[in-house]
Amino acid sequence: MKKNITIKDVAKETGVHVSTVSRALSPNARASLSSEVVERIKNKAAQMGYRPNLVASGLRTNRTMTVGIVIPDITNSLFPPIVRGVESVLEEAGYASILVNTDGDGKREERLLDLLLERGVDGIIDAAVTSQDKKVTSIYERVPIITANRMVFGSGIPAVINDDAAGIKKMFDLLVAKGHENIGYIGGPERLSTGEIRNRAFKEAVAINDLELNAKNTVFANNYTEEDGLNCADSIFSNSPNVTAILCANDRLAIGAIEAANSRNLKCPDNVSITGFNDTPMIDRIPPGLTTVRILQFDVGRIAAELLVKKMNDPSIPVPEKTIMPVTIVNRGSVSIPNTGN
Repeated sequence: MKKNITIKDVAKETGVHVSTVSRALSPNARASLSSEVVERIKNKAAQMGYRPNLVASGLRTNRTMTVGIVIPDITNSLFPPIVRGVESVLEEAGYASILVNTDGDGKREERLLDLLLERGVDGIIDAAVTSQDKKVTSIYERVPIITANRMVFGSGIPAVINDDAAGIKKMFDLLVAKGHENIGYIGGPERLSTGEIRNRAFKEAVAINDLELNAKNTVFANNYTEEDGLNCADSIFSNSPNVTAILCANDRLAIGAIEAANSRNLKCPDNVSITGFNDTPMIDRIPPGLTTVRILQFDVGRIAAELLVKKMNDPSIPVPEKTIMPVTIVNRGSVSIPNTGN
């Protein structure tokens, strides 16, 4: 049987102390060594076939070097870039991730969080939280948690979110600058921080521009889905046929709204302008090219992971309770001046 290579073996081959090898091979301890020493030891360890005994290490340090990543919908293209951002940091820091999918089900989320705790994860990045998430709040004192893309209001849990309010207001200003006054709105679910913040921002934008909030063309979706977007847009077209633009709180809602317009022989943007939010991957390929709010999905995940690693390494280190990422408007082909003859 082939002999397992140990740290002592690597130390002997590299001519350094065992403690130096240990630090060089630990992402959290190598800062005191020069990059040349670290690379020399890492290369020699790899050449010799050294593999760390994570179980033994976990018993010594009471850490598993694993992190739970919680997302609400594995089929939603918004979340893979966030996960990639998270893993770009975790891998470099020596952590493995356990990815779980809640399917937007609160009870399932609770079970999965319990499972992650049973697996002994050192921390959790949660992109599936609701704005009043009692389960996540209840376990925050037991394990470091950072929320990504969403937040739990009043919980004190650090969150990395997008500037949702600014995105809605910038998009509203774009529509007004194009000459739109009868602007419909498909809002997000109020149980999510993204929905509540964006919905509030739309109402504020209406007031700032001295326009009236019309209940007939302001509809709130139960979920961020194409089906909800279609149903909400159908309601707006039926109750407010003179609407010239629909601002959607999410790209998937906007896709449904475009489908609803097409079913009524309303062309976007000739008859109605439609906008989204998130700039999810591939959304630019959907005709006529969706004008939307771009969020920094990868960077949200990356920064959330950086904050979590800090907290896992030293729980006493303070991290911002709220990190707000900038957003920009991506102007494509779904917005034009209003066609008052439709």
